[in-house]
Amino acid sequence: MTTKLETPAAQDFTEEMSEWIEAFDDVVADNWEHGAALLSTLRQRAREAGVPTPSETVTPYRNTIPRHDEVPYPGDRKLEKRIEALIRWNAMAMVHGQNKKDAGIGGHISTYSSLATLLEVGFNHFFHAKYGDEPGDFVYFQGHASPGVYGRAYLEGRFDDNRLKNFRHELRETPGLSSYPHPWLMPDFWNFPTVSMGIGPLNAIYQARFMRYLENRGLLKHTDRKVWAFLGDGETDEVDTLGAISLGAREKLDNLIFVVNCNLQRLDGPVRGNKRIIDELEGVFRGAGWNVIKVIWGADWDALFEKDHTGLLLRRMEECVDGDFQTFKAKDGAFLRSHFFGKYPELLELVKDYTDEELIRLHRGGHDATKIYNAYKRAVEHKGGPTVILAKTVKGYGMGTAQSRNATHNEKKLTDDGLAAFVKQFDIPIPQEAAVHGTPYRPTPDSPEMQYLQEHRTALGGYLPSRKVPELNFKAPELDAYKEWLGGSKGRALSTTMAFVSILRHLMKDPKIGKLIVPIVPDEGRTFGLESAIKQVGIYAPEGQKYEPHDKDMLLSYREEKDGQILEEGITEAGSMASFTAAGTAYVNYRVPSIPFYMYYSMFGFQRIGDMVWAFADARGKGFLMGGTAGRTTLLGEGLQHQDGHSFVLSSTVPTCVSYDPAYAYEMAVVIQDGIRRMYEKGENVFYYITMYNEDYAMPEMPEGVTEGILRGLYKLKPATGEAAVALFGSGTILNEVLRAQDILATKFNIQADVWSVTSYTELRRDALAVERWNRLHPTEKERTPYLLEALGGFKGPIVAASDYMKTLPDALSPWLPSRLVSLGTDGFGRSDNREHLRRHFEINAESIAGAALSKLAREGKLKAKDAQKALAELGIDVEASDPARA
Repeated sequence: MTTKLETPAAQDFTEEMSEWIEAFDDVVADNWEHGAALLSTLRQRAREAGVPTPSETVTPYRNTIPRHDEVPYPGDRKLEKRIEALIRWNAMAMVHGQNKKDAGIGGHISTYSSLATLLEVGFNHFFHAKYGDEPGDFVYFQGHASPGVYGRAYLEGRFDDNRLKNFRHELRETPGLSSYPHPWLMPDFWNFPTVSMGIGPLNAIYQARFMRYLENRGLLKHTDRKVWAFLGDGETDEVDTLGAISLGAREKLDNLIFVVNCNLQRLDGPVRGNKRIIDELEGVFRGAGWNVIKVIWGADWDALFEKDHTGLLLRRMEECVDGDFQTFKAKDGAFLRSHFFGKYPELLELVKDYTDEELIRLHRGGHDATKIYNAYKRAVEHKGGPTVILAKTVKGYGMGTAQSRNATHNEKKLTDDGLAAFVKQFDIPIPQEAAVHGTPYRPTPDSPEMQYLQEHRTALGGYLPSRKVPELNFKAPELDAYKEWLGGSKGRALSTTMAFVSILRHLMKDPKIGKLIVPIVPDEGRTFGLESAIKQVGIYAPEGQKYEPHDKDMLLSYREEKDGQILEEGITEAGSMASFTAAGTAYVNYRVPSIPFYMYYSMFGFQRIGDMVWAFADARGKGFLMGGTAGRTTLLGEGLQHQDGHSFVLSSTVPTCVSYDPAYAYEMAVVIQDGIRRMYEKGENVFYYITMYNEDYAMPEMPEGVTEGILRGLYKLKPATGEAAVALFGSGTILNEVLRAQDILATKFNIQADVWSVTSYTELRRDALAVERWNRLHPTEKERTPYLLEALGGFKGPIVAASDYMKTLPDALSPWLPSRLVSLGTDGFGRSDNREHLRRHFEINAESIAGAALSKLAREGKLKAKDAQKALAELGIDVEASDPARA
């Protein structure tokens, strides 16, 4: 009986396959890219013919670029190794020395130890500080590697010895160095906060996309600039790191390069002890459409691969998991020979001429400059999509017995013997005593190392990182430009959301600043009433609109354009916040003062992306966060997870966030006008959070003389007709309930009340705290008065404050209103119902506000208690109802 393969037809086909393979080898030998194109075409043809073509997302565990396709390294490796060694020492000395004199001050050594060569190849050959007169590359540095970036800046002469010695000492007589990349703390140095892991990669993706947005809209010249993001393999477990990678491929962002430092170790152990993280990441990125380049093994492995004609070496590597690889690096050469090569006699024969010392010094690819250079070169030349470089390194590389051990993340200082070994290994010319104390070292400016370093940075346009705010010739439109919204709606009912959209459309038409407006919406742009704006300026789509929308015959049809102005992100608050960050820092990164307005469900704002908001503030970002469908009782019907009653509490924690809760269109117009003036004309490092509501009501005309009060947080909206017994504070849509309560008190109970519009409890409190601090520090001078008390004048009576937010918001004013303040708010979970029932449930309707005023007056002896109790019944208030905060 013959097998199928023994038949003549099968034998003939085997020969034919050999011919195909030989032909393919000839194509690859001539040009590997042609080989890739040929494979792609064959797969396409197979699919058309109905032939299954299994996709291959994980390739063999070796370098993507074979040795014969590498170009020679263009730099002087001897000098570059010398420079890298000096930077390694200065990074080590900085952290070690600081912890020796200030125990526990912290810092990280091992991350930079694994990353050093990856960064140095970039610094010497790829990272452009500028392209002619245009901004250069953006580099998102791995946050824990900051000592190495400082060490290089020290060699460049950007820091003196005192600055280096004040690492993590920022409150001393001389300037210090921040723990991690913090533009707020080092505004002339760092560009991007990255150490809160996951947000650096996410921001890098949207930065690359925003770069294309500016280019396609004609606000930025097209150049070869790149966005480089350096991240750790452990960092990829953060959802933010990989959650948006499909955007990079979808929008063909070939200006984006990820470099994943695969040192196989997270904070407390292997990243994937039982698997291989490089395989996992290759599958994820390749499946998402990225160009994947693996840099796994150094050049000293090439000879072994070439000698191995059976493929056994690769097979042995693919039998090992990352836990094995870490053990091999943590042990000595004899252990590697026995446990890795020793499994197969053929592999032992392969390395019989290697000493144990030579075996343990076999490099991983992330420490081989030639391998890295070729990967970077191929990445910057790649067209049509983003690239990820998966570089295998050793955590704690060069730290002797500490390398590849779990302790390295927490390693702050080495033993004296360890330091001596480090100095010897990297040939640092300092005495042992200086080494023990962590003394930094810098050669003279005329030394070959320093001349080489400076020449290469000069050729690439200057130093990185570097942050310099340009002089902006920016003039904000005057308040008179908003007169349409200052004059009221003439009886027509509309929401503050609709008022904002109208203001936004007006701003986009402004001949001077209109093109700088960047509207951002995650989804449901039409929910926010953006139909007219979509028709006016279009939604950004880098490939334009390839289809005819179903509503093309309608006046307000859906429109996508290559130069569209609106960024509609889809359902991603984090991604939208990343766009907001790119746009809000464009004034410094691109010298384009773009003005972002990010509109979103207020409930899905700060609590979902609070970490990114904090980083936005750190980056000195500017712009407007517009919290739509705001309030816990105004968004009727949606229920617990949609109704926001706490975003102002969260926004108040961000030092540079200026928060407002406008009730009327004129309040919103005043705030937006002043915000643009402060941020872009005056250059203040603040950003705004403004709520927008979906409740329709008539918008009144702006009263005379209230502009200052709107901006400072409080003004008297409607005085009592006689002497006021009580003051009623209201904000947002609940201001209408407060006005109704004023009427109830006057008509039913003959009690007069002043109504005050509180546009910002946060600003009132910040002002009062600043005044209190000044008074505390200047006891010999006349006390200053907070604006809150100044505005209230001589009124000493009780105050009832109601908002659609938690009671802690008005409670923040209690120190300056002792025993006078009654806070009404929406503590507790939301409910699905209409506004009438929701406000009664949370006790912020007009009746509850009036009842609170009467009760407070009774407690102060200005009204009989039994009359107050009777009034509560008349107002329909259930005094035995459950506390909504616990319901």
